[in-house]
Parts: sequence; C-alpha cells; structure tokens
Amino acid sequence: MPIHRLSLCVVMLAMAMGWTASVARAVPVVTPVSSPIRNEVRGLWVLRSTLTSPQRIAELVRTAAAGGYDTLLVQVRGRGDAYYHSEVDPRAAELGDQPASFDPLATTLEAAHAAGLKVHAWINVNLVASATSLPRSRDHIVPRHPGWLMVPRAIAADLYGLDPRTPEYVGRLARWTRDRGDTVEGLYLSPVSDGAQDYTLSVIAELTRSYPLDGVHLDYIRYPSAEFDYSRMTVDAFRREQLPKMTGAERDRLDRLGRTDPLVWTRTYPDGWARFRRDRLTELVRRIRDVVKRERPTAVISSAVVPDPAQARDGKLQDWAAWAEAGLLDVVCPMAYAQDRSDFAAQIEAATHGAHGRPIWAGIGAWRLPVGRVAEHLMSARKSGAAGVLLFSYDSLLTVSAPRGAFFAQLRPSLVGDRSGDR
Repeated sequence: MPIHRLSLCVVMLAMAMGWTASVARAVPVVTPVSSPIRNEVRGLWVLRSTLTSPQRIAELVRTAAAGGYDTLLVQVRGRGDAYYHSEVDPRAAELGDQPASFDPLATTLEAAHAAGLKVHAWINVNLVASATSLPRSRDHIVPRHPGWLMVPRAIAADLYGLDPRTPEYVGRLARWTRDRGDTVEGLYLSPVSDGAQDYTLSVIAELTRSYPLDGVHLDYIRYPSAEFDYSRMTVDAFRREQLPKMTGAERDRLDRLGRTDPLVWTRTYPDGWARFRRDRLTELVRRIRDVVKRERPTAVISSAVVPDPAQARDGKLQDWAAWAEAGLLDVVCPMAYAQDRSDFAAQIEAATHGAHGRPIWAGIGAWRLPVGRVAEHLMSARKSGAAGVLLFSYDSLLTVSAPRGAFFAQLRPSLVGDRSGDR
C-alpha cells in the first residue's frame, strides 16, 4: 500500500473496528522535553508483539512520547516473517486476526511521525525461525532453502550427506537446536552463500524502498557461536577458497581424508576457517549498507552488538569493530545488559573503545532492573559520552508496575533531565 494513502485507510479501518478514539489519541498532546545532552537519542526497542493491532500501536506512540522518548526501534522482522506488506517474506502468522489491509509498520510510521518520533526498522537478520515451532508457510525461507541454514559442528558430519530438501534434514537440526534453547535462539541463515545474501538484501531493499524509515537496525547479524556454520555448503565454499593457496598434493591428501572426515578442511586451517566465516558476514554488512544508502540515503544504519569487541569477534564471529572502522555502521548499539552499574560502565567503555569514533547508543537491559537502577545506568552512559540510550524493551516495561505504563512516568525525570545537563 502506498504510504500517502495510509491516513484514509487508517480512518476507514478505525470506523469499521470501533477504535476511532484510540487512533485520535495516537498523536499525544505531550511534547517531548529537550534532552539534557545535545542531540541525545532516547529510544525504545519495541518487540513485534506490540505491532499486532492498531490499538497497541496507538498506545505505544502515546506512551513513548509522554515518557520523553524520541526514537522507536520496531521489530518488523522477527523470524523470517513480515510485520509490513512484503513480497519477499511471508506475512507474520501473529497478524492472522487482522485484515489483510492492516500494515503494522505503515501504521506505526504514520502515528509516530505525527508525534515527532523517529522510527527505525528493527530487523532480525540471520535468525529466521524458531526451532520449537517451524514455519507453516511454504513461502518461508526455511522450506524454500533449507541448505542455507547454519549447522553446528556437533551434528555437521551427520547432516553432511543428507539432502537438505528432505524433512529429516531440518528435523534433525531443529531437534538439536530445541535441546539447546538456552544458548541457541533458533535456526539461523548462513551469510556464506551468495544466494542467501541476495535474499537478505532483497528484504532490506524492499523495506527501505517502500517505507519512509528514519533508520535500519540490524539484530542477530552474527553467528550463534563459533561452533557454527559447519554446513556442507559453507565447508565446500571454504575448500574452494583454499584451493588456489595450496599444492595439488596437499589438496588431494585433504580430499582423501574428507571422504570419511568432511570437516578436515576446517581443522587443518583453523585461523583461515574463522576468518572466512567472519569475512562473509562482514561482506553481508557491506552489501546491506550499499542497499540502504542507495534506497534511502538519509537512513541511519545501526546494529545491536556484543559490547566487548574481542568477545563479539571470537565468540560470535561478529567483527563489529572492523565494521565501525570501515564506516559500515553509522551507530553502534552495545547490548550492555549488566545489572551492576560498574559492570555496565565497563561494557560501555569497551564498546566505545571498539567503535572507532562512531556514535554509541547504550543498550540498557531495563527489563531486569528497578527504575532507580535504570536511572543510574542512564547517568553512567551519559558520563561515558554515549550519544544515546536504548531501553529493552518497551513491551516488557509496560506492565512491570501499576498502573499500566507507570514505569515510563517514573523514569521520565531522569530520562529528560532538568535541561541543565547530567554531565
């Protein structure tokens, strides 16, 4: 649906559903107070569960503006699905109760921009499916291209000889992942295949071309751990990269060993294997930037990252410090979810050091903290020189205290300050 027709559609839908008053309240009368730090961003991560009805979106915008926030990072792609009108990803199953005309992202943009709030599309990049509830739509990327999924080393040899198109392949991968749900969030798409990268880029291009976004926020743009991706596709691609660097005799030796040990190439060249996987992820980030800046040059590109650059690079193969240094990110958003104030400060310090001068929006794990502790973290982030703060998450904080939304009212004085500055 063209964005310029949204207002009429929203009003017609409102009249049909009896929520005209809620839509009218979507544009708050409260004007956000100027930040105590010049140009500071005050944002909220917003889970996709809030985007499932016009009423919830209206409440989001009303609450955020009244609470002093100016930026919403809204999760429009959770598990390879779309909370917007898409021809690439299937419509989210959670929108099944809504009419097909309902576009959560367009509705959010309309209301938020009218209230003076910026909207960034929060995209889960590599995480594309839950392992406990596999996608039902045949248009989903998992049934369409199961061979593009990341495979852990633990079951790589078992899956190496299986055809990815057979139900057994995804079934084994899903069962292994379900048993480790505390460490592996779901099924991940590998960035190694050019086809997989092109698919991800088509998602980004459609979003940035179709909607007046203020930014694109990349999440789960990492590997679950360094124990991924050992799929046949990725191991074979690594072998092809190594061939020009080795003698024919060495190639023949490893190929002979590979008949019974398909992962021998990864063990023979461990440093090259780690570098290969990191480089393919970096290449995906580079291509994403090119697409975003071509389709919407003013959009801010940010990414949620592991705060410590070394831990991110070695543990998640997420070399975000190199991305920042190369100018691939406009903003770095460390997920500094430590509860202790000194630990939080250390996380922000590590992220600031790795950002190579790029702005930091400090991600605060507010869902696990009392209001007073969140206020302390706000002050700590500001003292560190952070250009903004992000709270995770709007949805979890909405009901933590009574009455509904009280958390935001309680935190507002610390968030917006007294205009004299907290530094």
